[in-house]
Amino acid sequence: MFRSRVIGSILKRNKAQLNNISSNLKETASRRVISSSSSSSSSSSSTVARSSLYGFRSLFKGNYKPSVRNMSMAASVGMENKKGLKLLVIGGPHAQKMVGIWLFGSAAWIFSMVVLGGVTRLTRSGLSMTDWKFTGGLPPLSDEEWLQEFENVNKGMSIEDFKFIYWMEYAHRMWGRGLGIIFALPFSYFLRKGYITLRLGLRLSSLFALGAGQGFIGWWMVKSGLEEPPSEYAQPRVSPYRLAAHLTSAFVIYSGLFWTGLSAVMPEPPAESVTWVRGAAKVKKLAIPVSFIVGITAVSGAFVAGNDAGRAYNTFPKMGDTWIPNDIFDMKPLIRNFFENTSTVQLDHRVLATTTLFSIGALWFATRKLDIHPAIRSLIGSTVGMAALQVTLGISTLLSYVPVSLGSAHQAGALTLLTLMILLNHTVRKPSTHLLKSLPQVTKTIM
Repeated sequence: MFRSRVIGSILKRNKAQLNNISSNLKETASRRVISSSSSSSSSSSSTVARSSLYGFRSLFKGNYKPSVRNMSMAASVGMENKKGLKLLVIGGPHAQKMVGIWLFGSAAWIFSMVVLGGVTRLTRSGLSMTDWKFTGGLPPLSDEEWLQEFENVNKGMSIEDFKFIYWMEYAHRMWGRGLGIIFALPFSYFLRKGYITLRLGLRLSSLFALGAGQGFIGWWMVKSGLEEPPSEYAQPRVSPYRLAAHLTSAFVIYSGLFWTGLSAVMPEPPAESVTWVRGAAKVKKLAIPVSFIVGITAVSGAFVAGNDAGRAYNTFPKMGDTWIPNDIFDMKPLIRNFFENTSTVQLDHRVLATTTLFSIGALWFATRKLDIHPAIRSLIGSTVGMAALQVTLGISTLLSYVPVSLGSAHQAGALTLLTLMILLNHTVRKPSTHLLKSLPQVTKTIM
C-alpha cells in the first residue's frame, strides 16, 4: 500500500515536471528560431540548440553552472534524456543538495544506532526489556513499576544497575523509532515537491521497509536471550545467528542509504581526462573483491559478538599457548563450528581481519603508480590508514578483555572502513557516455 502510493505520487509529479520542461523548451526554441529567421540553416540549428540549454537554465532559476571539475553534477541536469544520464533527483542543484543532506543525515543516524547497539550489547542492556511494541511506550514512572520490571529480569544485580541497562535499551529502541520519523517526513515532503524520481522512490521505499523490519529482527534477537540458559553458571545471551542478522541488516540499510546519497549529489564520478577514467577502471577491478572481504570480516565480527568469543583467548598473536586451538572442529556437523564454536569463530575473525589488512595494503601497492584522480588516490590512502587503525583497535579490545569503550569503538571502526570502501567504489564507477566524449585524453597540468 505504501509503495503503490509512492509510485503514484512519483509518476504524477514527474509527469508535471516533464510537461513543464517540454513547454519551456518549445517556447524558448520558437522565440529563438523566429528571431533568427534571416540567418542560414546552420546558424538556425545552432540557435535552437542554445535555446534548449537556455530552457533548462531558466527552469533552474539561473543556478545552472556546468563544470566537469565539480563532479559534473550540475552539468548533467539538462542532459538526462539526450545523453543517457539518469538522475535520481530532479529539480536542479538545490533539490540534489537538499535530498543529499537528508540521505546522509539518515545514514549518520544509522551509524550512531550501530554504535549505540554495540554499547547495549556489551553492557547486556538488550535483555533488560522483556516485551516489545512497534509504537513503543512510556518507561516505568513509579517505584512499583520499576520493581515489576526488575522482577522480570532479576539476574543478581541491584535495581540501580538494572535502571542503567534499562535506559540504555530504551534509548536504543526510541532512537530507532526516531529514525523512522526523520526518514518518513522528509520523504513525503520531497515526493510532494516532485524531487524524487520513480527509480529513487522505489529504492528508498525498499530501504524504509527494511528499516521497519529491523525493529522486528531486533526483538526476535532479544527474545532468544530471554530463554533460560543451559545451566545456572551460564550467562544468558542472544542467538549469534540472530545477532548477525540484526547487525548485517543494519549494515545493508546504511550502505544503501550512503550509496544512494552519493548518487544523488554526485551523478558523475570525478573525471577530468580519459587517462584518469582508465586508471579508475583498473582500481575498480581491485576494489570490488577487497570490499567483499571487508564485508565478510564485518559479518564474522557479529558472530564473535554473539558467541562472546572476544572474551576467550585474550592473547595475540597466539591463541593461548598455540597458534590454532585443538577444539576448532569439535562440533558436529562440521559447519556449526564456524558459527557456534568460540575457538573457530575467533580464529576465523583473526584470519579475515589480517586478510583485510593485507588486501587493502595490496590495493594501495598495486595502484600507487597508476595515473588516477587525486581524490581516488587520497581515498585509497585513507582506507589503508583506517584498516591499520581497525586492526589495532581489534587487538587492543582483545587484550583488554573487551571493555565497552574499545568494543564499541571497534564496531564503529568496522562501519567506518566499510564507508570508505563504499565511497571508493562509488568514485571509480564508469562515467556517462556524454562525459567520456567531452574529456581530453590527458589532464592539463597548470604550472
